[in-house]
Amino acid sequence: MDLSHLINLLSRHLPPVMRWSGAVARRLRQYDIAVSGKSSGSASTDALTLADLTLQELLVAVLRDADPLFQQCRLEAEESTGDVARFARDAPYTLSIDPIDGTRQYRDRTGNGYSVLIHLRSAETVHYSLVYTPETGPQGTWVEVVDGKIVCGDDDLGRPAVDVLRTLAPVVPEQRPDSKRIYLIGFQKADTEKAKLVTAAGLEGYWPEKMPGSIYELLARGAFGGSLIHSPNVYDFPIALHIARVLGGDAVWVHSGESVHFREMWNDELADMLRLPGIIACSANRQTLQILCNLARDWNPKRYANAAD
Repeated sequence: MDLSHLINLLSRHLPPVMRWSGAVARRLRQYDIAVSGKSSGSASTDALTLADLTLQELLVAVLRDADPLFQQCRLEAEESTGDVARFARDAPYTLSIDPIDGTRQYRDRTGNGYSVLIHLRSAETVHYSLVYTPETGPQGTWVEVVDGKIVCGDDDLGRPAVDVLRTLAPVVPEQRPDSKRIYLIGFQKADTEKAKLVTAAGLEGYWPEKMPGSIYELLARGAFGGSLIHSPNVYDFPIALHIARVLGGDAVWVHSGESVHFREMWNDELADMLRLPGIIACSANRQTLQILCNLARDWNPKRYANAAD
């Protein structure tokens, strides 16, 4: 399978459907669409709406129908809807979907930083990422990471989505601000406590309720410096990893300092999702990575108390 050809197909076919998905999400948000289905004990993780299910159905259908090459990839999707069985069970590349990242904020109408996400990765790293944040900016906001560059900026609904992305100015790493703000999530009821420890270490910890928007946009343009996440899922976190690596940073396991790969995952049955093990620090700044590793190295690597993950 030719990686360059696969990426070119994704960058051609995905932007329009991401924009359509954003329009559906904006419309559905006007109604009471919360549903049950997850029981991990984390309010952010367990939030689920009909919009998550509907958008995933749409995204999976486009990947199924747009080009036969997409079905030769593995497909990982956060929810249970869509014709996922048609995709390869074993392949060198994986397509991963998060139909609505930030579902709790979306459902509770507490902010507009929710996003539609998709990325392509191998066992070693991420090769293509696309983020659409429907209600950030006048007409939505894009983040695309491809061919070693990041573009981030406002959508323009008067032009084709692909054209908008092609004309956005790339992020220049040397001109990007180096923020001390660090996003923390996944520590169950201790997110706030851990964020305060990050602040005490000389950075600025932000827990989910304090986040001003989508971490992907904020990280890309330098409003945030990185993240510290306990057992991140494989549907959204890899995009932050991709952004950090393109900017010259990395994502590492805090207990060993090893660069994150995707050869080892575990199935979180309570949340019904695949996760990476342990605690992971992600930043464009390698000094920030070292601070986070030093701080969190001795924290409990198990997500749930008395669990064998």
